[in-house]
Order: sequence, then C-alpha cells, then structure tokens
Amino acid sequence: MNQAVISGTGLYTPPYSISNEELIACFNAYVAKFNAENAPAIARGELAALEESSVGFIEKASGIKARYVVEKEGILDIDRMVPSIPERPDDQHSIMCDMAVAASEQALARAGRTAADVDMVLVACSNLQRAYPAIAVEVQEALGIDGYGFDMNVACSSATFGIQTAVAAIQSGQARAVLIVNPEITSGHLNWRDRDSHFIFGDACTAILVERADLATSAHRFEILGTRLKTKFSNNIRNNFGFLNRADESGIGKPDKLFRQQGRKVFKEVCAMAAETIKETIAAAGLAVSQVSRFWLHQANINMNLLTTRMVLGRDAEPHEAPVILDTYANTSSAGSIIAFHKYQDDMQSGANGVICSFGAGYSIGCVVVKRI
Repeated sequence: MNQAVISGTGLYTPPYSISNEELIACFNAYVAKFNAENAPAIARGELAALEESSVGFIEKASGIKARYVVEKEGILDIDRMVPSIPERPDDQHSIMCDMAVAASEQALARAGRTAADVDMVLVACSNLQRAYPAIAVEVQEALGIDGYGFDMNVACSSATFGIQTAVAAIQSGQARAVLIVNPEITSGHLNWRDRDSHFIFGDACTAILVERADLATSAHRFEILGTRLKTKFSNNIRNNFGFLNRADESGIGKPDKLFRQQGRKVFKEVCAMAAETIKETIAAAGLAVSQVSRFWLHQANINMNLLTTRMVLGRDAEPHEAPVILDTYANTSSAGSIIAFHKYQDDMQSGANGVICSFGAGYSIGCVVVKRI
C-alpha cells in the first residue's frame, strides 16, 4: 500500500481587510438607524431594541482583531451589509475557481510539481457557489490537470476530510498526487447584522498537495502517520440555505438561511470531542502526546483552542505549540487549520510530529497526524 505525504501548501489571501474598529463603526451605525426607524414599535414593546457592540466584546469573545474579505464596501454599507460580488458569465472562471487556482499554483510550486503530476482535484469547503458543474472540475480545467475532480462539503472540517480522501486514493493506487483546495467565501453566508456572529468569519483559500511518498521530492514533506474522522449530528451550527428554499416563499431571506449557532453549546461539546479525537489519533499513530510538538488547530475561537490544547496536553500550550492566525484572518472555516499549517511549518526539524485538526458543523472532527521528513 502506497504511503502518502503532504508535499506542498498554498494560501490565497483576499486583498481587503476589515478591522474590528471598522466593523463596529458600521454595526453600531446600523443599530442606531434601526432603533430610530422603529422607535414607536420599540416603545410599544412590539419590537426589541438592538444592542450596540464593541471592539472589546469581539476580542474577548473570540480573539479576532480583523478579517480578510473578497469585497469590503458592500459589507460596511449600513443599507446593505452584504458583500457586493457580481455574477460572472458562464464563459468566465468563477471567483472560487480564481481563488483556488492562486492557492494551488503556490502549493504546486512549493512541492516542485506541475499540473501533469496531479491526477485528482478535490474542492473541499463549507459553501459552494453553485450546484454544478463541480468547482473542482472547473479548477482542474483551469490548471490543465488530466484526471478527475469532485466537490465535497463537511463544513469547517472539509480540508481534513479531504486529506483523508486523498490518502485513500493514493494508498489504493488510484492517484499519484491529489490537490485539495479550500476556497472559503464565508462573508457570503454571514449575517452581518447579528451582534453575536457578525465578527466571526473571514475569506481565504488554501491548497494542499498530497503525493505518493516514493515520488515526492519536495523539501517541505510531511509523512501522514494517521488520520481520524468523526461526525455526530447537531443543530447547534446550522445554515438552511439550499435549492428547495424557493419552494416555500415564506422562508426566503429569513435569518436561518445564513450562518447561525448556539455558541455556548458548541464550545462545551466540540472542545471535548476535538480533544478526545486528537488523543485517539495520536495513540493510533503509535505516539504519545508528549511526542507531538505542534498543533495546527481549527481557527474559530481563541478560547476553544486554548481549552482544547489544555485538555490534550494537561497544561496550557505555549504559543509556538498551537500557533494562532485567527487574530488577523478570523474564522476561515475549512481553511483555518491549513493556514496555520502553511505559515508555521518551516521551523520544524526532521522527525518532529504535529497534528492538523479541524472541528465544526455536523458536528465534524477531522484529525491528521504528520511527521516532518
């Protein structure tokens, strides 16, 4: 059975960033306008007044200070508060394809590979901009890859589930190299008028090349020692947007067609699941927790990461042990743990072990144990 390695990663960062200060100025202006326009109904008790937010609240609740977005002006327009992303003609590449190609070219270059070396493309992310044809097949065509591709969605765990899917294809001999791409335009599914969640997400795209170990020549190789996937159904993170929405006009445009969560329940339940899955995956790889020097965790909330690593290590993690990127990128869904891996891997010595772990809606947990070659 063929052994698989990660031989290259890539990252596309959108050109625009929104600071917490900018976000709060917009949100509070919207709140003031809403309360003024609805003052009579609020006075009669028919409508609840909206509450302003603050930079301090966001940073204490999440650790997020800014986020990158593919479009900024529409989000900060209090009469819109939705990104303005024009649809493209069918004969042009989609925006997700463009993001994916940019990240993929970096990953291929880092691995010392070209499109001719790749047999399979996975686009694994939490939101896909159309039902078909698959974004993965579009990316395959744009890169000039002769093989096959398909889309997959396991919400924030899509990238790690994609890595396991790639490993299986390589182990079986179905592919020599698999390109996994995670284009996340989370700004499109976020309710920018919701005080509890409007600050959570940011946009980005990551790419990972997984290859047969005996063919890989990159100086950035990580042997994949083991993977573990786990799902458990929960409504605590949910988005009801889908192709049947138009079949019931009463639901069109309702808040449940955007991201929503019960944050306290998610925090309590997911951290324990993630920590247990990490420990199980490390043990199955024949390692002790003490032999793992780095944890590239899902980047949703700093407090979740701190608790998860504490539950795994039995102590607080040092900053270099569990690097954080969500302060500047926010929650980029499936891309988050891969951004951390991409940015914080080059200092690892040969033989050092690490864990890539994502967790999110589903619930879904994906864990990958790797060793620097």
